[in-house]
Order: sequence, then C-alpha cells, then structure tokens
Amino acid sequence: MRAKLMAEFFGTFWLVLGGCGSAVLAAGVADVGIGWLGVSLAFGLTVLTMAFAVGHISGGHFNPAVSLGLMIGGRFPSKDLLPYWGAQVVGAILAAAVLYLIVSGAPGFEGVGSFATNGYGDASPEGYSMMSALVIEIVMTAFFIIIILGATSAGAPAGFAPIAIGLGLTLIHLVSIPVTNTSVNPARSTGVALFADGPALAQLWLFWVAPLIGGAVGAVIWKAMSTEE
Repeated sequence: MRAKLMAEFFGTFWLVLGGCGSAVLAAGVADVGIGWLGVSLAFGLTVLTMAFAVGHISGGHFNPAVSLGLMIGGRFPSKDLLPYWGAQVVGAILAAAVLYLIVSGAPGFEGVGSFATNGYGDASPEGYSMMSALVIEIVMTAFFIIIILGATSAGAPAGFAPIAIGLGLTLIHLVSIPVTNTSVNPARSTGVALFADGPALAQLWLFWVAPLIGGAVGAVIWKAMSTEE
C-alpha cells in the first residue's frame, strides 16, 4: 500500500505541477505563449507519462473521481478509496505550493490571481453559469471514466491505455476550458484553490460534487454496456 500511495501522490503532483503550471507560467506569455491548446496538451501529457511510469504500481488514478469510478466499476477495492483520495489531495496541494513558490519569484509579483483555478459565473473563463459548469463537469468526467474503463478492459489492445487516457483528457480540456477551466478532478481543483485569489474556495464544492457524480455515472454506463464477465 505504501508504494501505491506514493505512486498516487507523485502522479497527482505531476498532473497539477505540469497542467496547472503550464496554465500559470506558459499559457499567456506574449507572442510565444502556449494558449488553451497547449494547456490541454500539458494536462493530457501529465497523465500519459505518469500512467506509463507508475500506473503499474497503483493503477494510475491521480484523481478522486477516477478512483470512485473504478471502485463502482468493480476494478478497485472500496477499502482503498479514502487512502487514495488522501494521497491524491496531498500531492495536489504540495504541487500547488511548489508552483506558488515559483510564481512568487516573478518580477513585480503582487499575487497569483486566479492561479489556474476552476470556477463558474465571474470565475469562469468565459462567464458560464453554475448550471453550465455542473453539466459539463459531470458529462466530461463520465466520459473520462468510460475511456479509462474501456481502454483498460480485457478486450482492449494491450499497452495502449495510457495513450487513450491521456488523449481523452486532452480532448476534455479542449472542450471545457472556456466553461470551467476544466476540473474533472477534485484534487487538482483543491490544490490550487488553497493558494488562489478570488472565489475559488467558495466554489470548490462544485468541483468535488460534479466530478464525483460524473465518475459514478460513467462507471454505471460502462457496466451496462460492457461485455466483460
């Protein structure tokens, strides 16, 4: 269990540092910034690389909604759910702390601003409502779980699951960054919210509730259509 929790800790750390770091440090640089496309790729690459690196140790969840979905899908024991959640959240918080230290060294630093947090209303990148945020986070997380369960199922091509999962997360970000800045991961949302300016902490509830509902829905859908015994 120690090795599994370490893998989840470092995998989630890398996801937040790489994904949120790309948004905070590289997305908006004048003339050479990577923009939303680059941030989407960064999040997908964090999952792809760590799934290959430590997925064989812990299963490569790096996300409380994924752990819940895999539990409901019959791929993960319920007794391990809370320890996995703990490792994921701690990894996300420490990654956000490291990112904060980096950002605070910028010339003329006066605060981190939104700090790649998730939000709705005025905190949404394009001003989308709370209802829009709930819907997109539930739907995108549900499909993410379907991708994960399908790509790791017995009938799927062996060895390619991290690629499908990483590209799936990239696509999710391409669609939903304008709405919520894309969570589909309560740990990722929690880590940066603790350091950000603005309403991120007050709105954090949605980015736990919606992904967890989506994770459960995705698992139920997969079980209904799966041909696995």
